[in-house]
Amino acid sequence: MSDQDKVDDVLERLEWDDARREERPDSKLWAATRRTALTAGAAGIAALALEACGGGKGSSTASTNVSGATFGKAPKYKFTFVNHVTTNPFFVPTRYGAADACKLLGCSYQWTGSESSNVKEMVNAMNSAVTSGTDGIAVALVDLKAFNEPTSAALKAKIPVVSYNADAEGNDRLAYIGQDLFLSGQKMGEHIVALVGGSGNVALFIATPGSLNIQPRIDGAMDTIKKSGKGITAKSVATGAALPKELSTIDAWYLANKDAKGMFAVDAGSTQGVAQTIQKYSVAGKVKGGGYDLLPPTEKLLGQKQIDFTIDQQPYLQGFLPVMELYMYKVSQTLTGLADVNTGLKFLDSTSIQPYLTTKTRYEGSSSSVGVAKS
Repeated sequence: MSDQDKVDDVLERLEWDDARREERPDSKLWAATRRTALTAGAAGIAALALEACGGGKGSSTASTNVSGATFGKAPKYKFTFVNHVTTNPFFVPTRYGAADACKLLGCSYQWTGSESSNVKEMVNAMNSAVTSGTDGIAVALVDLKAFNEPTSAALKAKIPVVSYNADAEGNDRLAYIGQDLFLSGQKMGEHIVALVGGSGNVALFIATPGSLNIQPRIDGAMDTIKKSGKGITAKSVATGAALPKELSTIDAWYLANKDAKGMFAVDAGSTQGVAQTIQKYSVAGKVKGGGYDLLPPTEKLLGQKQIDFTIDQQPYLQGFLPVMELYMYKVSQTLTGLADVNTGLKFLDSTSIQPYLTTKTRYEGSSSSVGVAKS
């Protein structure tokens, strides 16, 4: 395959992916900018974009720096992602996104933090990253104040910090890449009101109450339900950070509340548990259901109409874009690179979920292979 063929192949794959997505006001500009960058870039970038980008648990992902033709000679930067649930399947595409960006730019990343949303463990990991002299930090700010001092220490040491997936007002991070969480909760609340109707009891399941990656969603949903004036009684139910515990909690709640009109969730694991519980007791339609994210069981059961909707927030971009921003900030010597990015609010139902079910892609975490392949 010639160098130009490699570039054309990359462009064709990206255009195919663009066609699947909803058009936004900025989508044409983004596509044009990306096309220009790829077409003008070195053939080595295209070759690397066609390769799988891996990285073992707890390890960094490195590659030879081939971005010099575009950005000039730069150090092999190493960035650190501090995460609250490091082994949660939701973040599989996030890690692929970080790995792919590193592959393109010739940098590397470390994935660290806590497996169980333990804020102290996350703070320790962030402090260690600062002490070790990491080149940049992406952190899920799941606590309102706990990360303020580590962020200040990092910035004082000239280590840029961006947040992803969760943000905290008052933190000095330089940019946020993730969903508008409160707004997404409000929009979910509108769906709940429309589905449940005039009155009834509903549960809103949340893995870790107070955690800033999901608490704003449940706050937004409660706000919309209350303002609707309907006779809907919504109760918040904590499920825990581990998938088995989430499922057992949701199952037990339903058995104690068989008159419920709906079960909804604000995190990936609880959403999967809602779908599995509704299927287990054959109450689809009778009990409305929905939530967030695209774990494979959720996708499958949504396709089978066991639940009514799920919300895609593009976790791949929450890994890819922090690396891109941190790299640009470093290579430009702080002149550019940083921007708040809303990764989206896309409601999927039993019809619109079908393309997700018929393709395998690292963009959604359903495959480690590059590109998109039919199932």
